[in-house]
Amino acid sequence: MKKIVIASAAALACLAAAGAVAAPHAGDWDIGPVIRGKNYSVNMPPHPAPTRRGWSFDFPVGSAAAGHVHYVTYRPGSLAGKSQIVVRYRVDAAPGTRFVPQANPDRPATVSLYVQRRGDNWNARGNYQYYRWFAPSPTVKPLAPGVHEMTVRLDDPWWLSVLGKPASSNPRALAAALRDAERIGLVFGAENARGHGVYATRPARFTLLSFDIR
Repeated sequence: MKKIVIASAAALACLAAAGAVAAPHAGDWDIGPVIRGKNYSVNMPPHPAPTRRGWSFDFPVGSAAAGHVHYVTYRPGSLAGKSQIVVRYRVDAAPGTRFVPQANPDRPATVSLYVQRRGDNWNARGNYQYYRWFAPSPTVKPLAPGVHEMTVRLDDPWWLSVLGKPASSNPRALAAALRDAERIGLVFGAENARGHGVYATRPARFTLLSFDIR
């Protein structure tokens, strides 16, 4: 079992001594996606800010024109042999804040897990429709203040491809994506458009507390 935990520098030293593998520094997480030179997370920094336990970012505030955050991911290496991911995070927000999916403002804003296979060309045509995978719908979380946790099995047959096909219809494609994973992380949007971006109506912050791959 390889455990990836975001922690303080002292804790990372202890983990290294124990043979565990720590998740990368905040600067190795990317806010994007960047496709053909364009960053779709408008008016966001390229990386989240480091915190004592992990990292954080502030949501763009006011309207879609002010910006929106889509993906926050890193390069994990192969996920072959791994069984599940457990993520803990905290959302802080001013009273009365609403989180708004910029592409679907009438729907609740969500955060969920995402895996992308190496070599994706982003057009979702042919076999490339199986290069991006979104976690099963029951694990999707509405954005709301407080500390939250999500647990996702990597062998769950209800992972969804970018075109909405469940892994149960092509389990080999999901297995290939996990074996040759290019990116993993969190996406922000709505249930029907997972990574299409979110902004907040008042000041709000997302803080990752831990990201554990087992």
